[in-house]
Amino acid sequence: MNRVAIYARYSSDLQSDASIEDQLRTCRERAEREGWTVVGEYADHAVSGASMMRAEIQDLILDARSRKFDIVLAEALDRLSRDQEDIAHIYKRLTFEGVKIVTLSEGEVGKLHIGLKGTMNALFIEELARKTHRGLQGRVLAGKSAGGKSYGYNVVRKFDAMGEPVRGEREINEVEAEVVRRIMHDYARGKSPRKIAHELNAEGIPGPCGRAWAASTINGHRSRGTGIVNNELYVGIQVWDRRKFMKDPTTGARTARMNSSANVTRVEAPHMRIVDQDLWDEVRAYQNGLDRTYAVGDKRRPARLFSNILKCGCCGGGMSIVAKDRYGCSTSRNKGTCDNRLTVTEAEIERRVLAALSTRLMDAELCAVFCQEYTQHLNRVRMEQNASRARHGQELERIEREIKKIIQSIKDGVDATLIKDEANALQRRKEQLTAVLETTEDAPVLIHPNMAHRYKVQIQNLMGALNDPEHRDEAAQILRKLIDRIVFTPTEDKSALTIDMIGDLAGILLITDKKSSGKLNGNPASLSSAQRSEIEQVKDVVGVAAKRKLPPVSGGQVTVVAGAGFEPATFRL
Repeated sequence: MNRVAIYARYSSDLQSDASIEDQLRTCRERAEREGWTVVGEYADHAVSGASMMRAEIQDLILDARSRKFDIVLAEALDRLSRDQEDIAHIYKRLTFEGVKIVTLSEGEVGKLHIGLKGTMNALFIEELARKTHRGLQGRVLAGKSAGGKSYGYNVVRKFDAMGEPVRGEREINEVEAEVVRRIMHDYARGKSPRKIAHELNAEGIPGPCGRAWAASTINGHRSRGTGIVNNELYVGIQVWDRRKFMKDPTTGARTARMNSSANVTRVEAPHMRIVDQDLWDEVRAYQNGLDRTYAVGDKRRPARLFSNILKCGCCGGGMSIVAKDRYGCSTSRNKGTCDNRLTVTEAEIERRVLAALSTRLMDAELCAVFCQEYTQHLNRVRMEQNASRARHGQELERIEREIKKIIQSIKDGVDATLIKDEANALQRRKEQLTAVLETTEDAPVLIHPNMAHRYKVQIQNLMGALNDPEHRDEAAQILRKLIDRIVFTPTEDKSALTIDMIGDLAGILLITDKKSSGKLNGNPASLSSAQRSEIEQVKDVVGVAAKRKLPPVSGGQVTVVAGAGFEPATFRL
């Protein structure tokens, strides 16, 4: 009598174990009719037939090598596998061991079955995937969910008139939406994802699916659109099919690959908006700032106020924490090639920098000089803009006169073909000038009588924010933008360290130092050209330091930038 091993399988957890029992029962009935003895039963539950990573099919092949049975009996060939390569491998392996394959649908399986049915099963899988993709895309284009649930939304469960469930409906969860807005706000102002996660967990706020918050939950992966701060659904844009999944032929594991932008589906869903556009743009701008500031693969925010910008004046290497709250030369400790062994406390560095800010940037006389120079410079830019507009207007009048002359010449009998090219060129230039004049306006002269007072108030706010734990991250982010590096150099007797700050902020403090030492007086008219140039180079930087926003003016906004070739100044603390 022939010994038989029965194999059964069903594909997904949406099916029932009863499917396995039905397959086994019908196969036992066939074995009984044929007079075969069932010596083993193998069943894979909720496993796709497109992969060989199935425990029971592997056991079946292993037992076939041990000659424990003569026939493998299954309901159909697609129960063994739906992949052409895999079903051919199974057939070749079992045939080599002298084991036949028999199915209820195809009977005894031969090479013809393997070729035809294997191809048909593979095509079935592809067609099923295509139809599933089409159906999901249709749901997305209708503004519905194609699966999954984003934090901040609830799944709406309801039924249509026929009693069938309506799938893909969502609504905003206001409690979670407020958490999303809080995360966006904190992130844009310099808090790290790790710190945000720690605060949310400390307050007992549950994360997605009720789990604890993690930094990756917030930060995610920008190019893949994952993470709270990257989810475009929060601004009413549903993005679908950003990734496609393929099975590794070796391991059978699903591997994600990015689709081309042309294949990504983007649908407006304004009813799903949680975050306003201004806040979303702030987050994007902050991420772009991180890209410019840190090297690729190192997007971590500095753990301390002056992390990554402290340098050794002897070797040029970085300064790092070498003892409790004390900075020392990393090269000296790690390589021994630098003899600078002096250290300085973090508190001492902050004290010197903040003392320089509070004592020098608050000088009322310097503020008045700066504000007057700034206003004069801005007005010069505006007058140049007005002069340019006036020149365009004069040119337009001249061109219109030339066009009238050409028209009169044609009326007087001149052949139009002789002057056609000249007329067309004049007409094109007229259209260009008209467009320029329509999109620009005269810029009025700008006067800021209270600029010095506003500047002083904003500097005080910046200082207060640096000492306020709640706003320290945001204030530190502003301050770090003004500092290129801080260099520590031992004195001649190597008993102490001198501290030099290099960067835009150093240039501002250098001007105040010249003023306080008598090199700069409060009368702008008496400034030398070099002094005027120095003030002009850093005037826009002071505006950033103070976070001062000028009142809106008509005629557009004039941007002032530092002079070309301007090198960061050095100021000794």
